[in-house]
Amino acid sequence: MHKRFSCSKMSRRSVLGGMAATASMVFSAPVAFAAGKLNIVATTGMIADAARVVGGDLVTVNSLMGAGVDPHAYRQTRSDIVAMTRSDLVLWHGLYLEAQMEQFFADLSRSKTVVPVAEGLPKELLLGHEDYEGRYDPHVWMDATLWSKVVGQVQAALTGAYPDGADTFETNAGAFREELVALDAYTRASLSKLTPEQRVLVTAHDAFGYFGAAYGFEVLGVQGISTESEAGLNRISEMVNTLVARDIRAVFVETSVSDRNMRALIEGAAAQGHEVRIGGSLYSDAMGLEGTYEGTYLGMIDHNVTTIARALGAEVPAGGRLGKLTMSS
Repeated sequence: MHKRFSCSKMSRRSVLGGMAATASMVFSAPVAFAAGKLNIVATTGMIADAARVVGGDLVTVNSLMGAGVDPHAYRQTRSDIVAMTRSDLVLWHGLYLEAQMEQFFADLSRSKTVVPVAEGLPKELLLGHEDYEGRYDPHVWMDATLWSKVVGQVQAALTGAYPDGADTFETNAGAFREELVALDAYTRASLSKLTPEQRVLVTAHDAFGYFGAAYGFEVLGVQGISTESEAGLNRISEMVNTLVARDIRAVFVETSVSDRNMRALIEGAAAQGHEVRIGGSLYSDAMGLEGTYEGTYLGMIDHNVTTIARALGAEVPAGGRLGKLTMSS
């Protein structure tokens, strides 16, 4: 992981104070909700997907950030505020992923049940960053095993808000965890076909650190952990030289990040007589279109793993683990 993250100048005292308030409201008194369903608002598609799977028929879930939306830069809209204030439960990621919304959630937590589902992960499982003092890499969904623990946090939040649904939530969460185990096994089997030299993943920003740590990849991001950080000319030049010196011939764009820097890498390498191609488009901070397989967590990761494996030289099914991938994203 590389050193290009710059923290917001927001008051840390106010944010941390708000986080404490949030934590104190995670399991407040059960809410009374209409039509027998818990009305949930989730920030990212990944969290919304987990809430839908775990909640089943007992919940309705609204996701604030759709396909291609960058959570690092996202700010709540007027309609978002209305949706959250009318909801029974708000689920957000935490770990400074929704950096522009942290103060809003601190304020909202005084009147609503607001749960940062990734904040409950054991700190020893989180990745730090030398230029990100006091915080952790938030992209935990890139490791299916780690995401399984976040699913547990979602289950706990739903149970706290709706105790009568506890058995349903437990059954659904258990089935989802089994799928995550199968997804992890597919990932390991697919990537095992790559040599250590082939296991270099070059992406637009450092969103794949947990993927690299879990599956033995060196991850090189042009930007830092947040897309709000900038990649200067020196960084681009440094990356171009790395591509040429190490004979790296595939880089990956991301659906929620501009491909400007990746195009600059390709052009810079070409100027040195080294051909680099786009290995594919990966889902980093957002899933695919709603209603598609890639618009689910399982499909998102299946797409990424299959795309990476094929682009770097492994023979894996074009349709992915379940044969559902369109490979057109």
